[in-house]
Amino acid sequence: MFKSVKYLIIPVFMLLISCSNTNKAPVIMFSEDSTSIVIKNIDETSLYELKKDDKAHPDMQSIISVVLIPNETDSIQDEKLISGSTIIQGNTVIFKPELPFIKNETYLVESYIGSRFADKSKLFKGTVKYNLEPQKELLKR
Repeated sequence: MFKSVKYLIIPVFMLLISCSNTNKAPVIMFSEDSTSIVIKNIDETSLYELKKDDKAHPDMQSIISVVLIPNETDSIQDEKLISGSTIIQGNTVIFKPELPFIKNETYLVESYIGSRFADKSKLFKGTVKYNLEPQKELLKR
């Protein structure tokens, strides 16, 4: 009986170690001059995957999406996707829009950088989801 428990404990322990949440979520913010969006605090694994994908797919537009959120007084009430380019500099990812960001407007930034299926707390609570959820951040210029 104890041999079977030992063989059960080892895989569970290995799973917990591999799903550890030692790295915090990446930080999404405007650059100091508000001309671009910067994503910092990217863990090494995600950064490696980004650099690998950058070489294979230089356009990399799908890793970050930026949407202009309409104001409450806006009559059209349509969200507008902001186009731009994404580059990797060191351990940060920078999104530069084609047109400058508009002052006093709110932007929704979604990124799959550093997204994970499960961590220790989700595993024990039973809240593991079957799909990745992007990290979302509302930024006001």
